[in-house]
Amino acid sequence: MSTTDRRRYWRRILLVNTAGALAVVGINGGLAPGVSARTLARALFMSLVYANCIGTVLALAMPRIARRFWADERARWPILLGAMTVLTIAATFAATLIIFAAGFIPPALFWRWLSGAMSTSIVISLVICVGVTAFEMMRGRLEDATVALRTKERDEAEARRLAAEAQLASLESRVQPHFLFNTLNSIASLIHEDAAGAERMTTQLASLMRSSLAPRASALVPLEEELRVVRDYLEIERVRFGRRLRYRIDGGAVAPGALVPRLSLQTLVENSVKYAVSPRREGAKIVVSVEDHDGRVRLRVEDDGPGFDERHIPADHGLELLRLRLAMVFTGRAALTIDSVPGRTCVVVDVPQLT
Repeated sequence: MSTTDRRRYWRRILLVNTAGALAVVGINGGLAPGVSARTLARALFMSLVYANCIGTVLALAMPRIARRFWADERARWPILLGAMTVLTIAATFAATLIIFAAGFIPPALFWRWLSGAMSTSIVISLVICVGVTAFEMMRGRLEDATVALRTKERDEAEARRLAAEAQLASLESRVQPHFLFNTLNSIASLIHEDAAGAERMTTQLASLMRSSLAPRASALVPLEEELRVVRDYLEIERVRFGRRLRYRIDGGAVAPGALVPRLSLQTLVENSVKYAVSPRREGAKIVVSVEDHDGRVRLRVEDDGPGFDERHIPADHGLELLRLRLAMVFTGRAALTIDSVPGRTCVVVDVPQLT
């Protein structure tokens, strides 16, 4: 039991002792009209001595006895009632000695007083102590159950967090090799036709890999870093496609340090390159823009390609993987929307603005 819990426990015991003392005074007529203040003070003093002596002894001993025998349903109450009776007798004797020493009991009346006090104390103590013991034991069991439940919830939350991080890492690992393999294919196609371009492209890829494939503790990166990755990627692909790939990047008014999902823009841009630029002789134009919209960041990639049917996107497609990553990172607070018709495709990622 902590220090705070002990203090609360003894405050409750003091309250019960005081209430019991007042109840005894009232039962014996001490609170009746016409009783003098001297008589009332005398009765209250003696009642408080008895209540606090008996209550303190029971409060110290009964929790230990109750914890030891509470699990035995058949022997529980016989043992507890017997212990309460013995402790009450001992405490009543001690309280009577205190009152006798204070001069409130004549020597000739000591044993008669003690006999009367015993019967009253045993009855009242058993009634009060049974209620208090049952309350404290049930309260303790409730607190133990609450702690166990919180511990279980914490462990489950930690397990969910670790599972989510593992799943997110798995999703990211599926995106990154996909991008890497595409870029290596682009370099391979240039080796015999444009060695200088292939060399330049390899250098750009090395720079890009350092930022996009480095292990990180967070799935979020500053916007300026994500835009740099996109620019490097587009420059790599422009070596391959030449004038067929036209692009514009507009960072907008969003703070460069705003956090966005790693490789989110790159995934959208790669999708446009694959489905708008690559299959068409005339290529396509890609426009990358970032907007601040009511405290949220909107990442928009638009192209003038042939468009596609969102309903036919396979589960391992880059856009679907990105959608899963958004759900893992932002738990319902982010969205990916696709608006695609022949001649125009616009994909938007909407996330909370974090810094």
